[in-house]
Amino acid sequence: MSATPVASQDDGDGRPAPDEYLIRAGCALGGDDGCIADARQHALAFLKQAEADYPLSVPAGTRDLTQLVVSELVTNACKYAPGPVLVELRINTEAVEVVVWDSDPTVPTARPADPDRVGQHGLEIVKAITEHLSVHQEPVGKRVTARIALADTTGSNTRRP
Repeated sequence: MSATPVASQDDGDGRPAPDEYLIRAGCALGGDDGCIADARQHALAFLKQAEADYPLSVPAGTRDLTQLVVSELVTNACKYAPGPVLVELRINTEAVEVVVWDSDPTVPTARPADPDRVGQHGLEIVKAITEHLSVHQEPVGKRVTARIALADTTGSNTRRP
């Protein structure tokens, strides 16, 4: 994992990017069996490393949501796009960002709510639990970025003394 601070950048959604990422790390997945679990473990290790290296605390709820977002986005990438999947995780004092690149240029859309539908609710779930979700077509494939608030929903301070 890289612990080098990275200057802020616009992620292409028209909103300013967070001030600065404290840490960011990426991994390439082959799209085979086990890559979704590997991506979730990578996310958990990333959040633990961020807490160990910087004066911040990642609430348990944020850890769970981050792993869920990683799982849903990587599942979709593996299911619909041939080839490798790239995952990048970024964190600052306000949010965790999950970025997933895949080779399919098709922009996914959430389906209308249907309580009788079995499966295919991943994008709906990600939209519901993130503070921002964007999809950008790339020269090859697409990039999906999800931002999860780092704030503790119980109202306690997220920074350690």
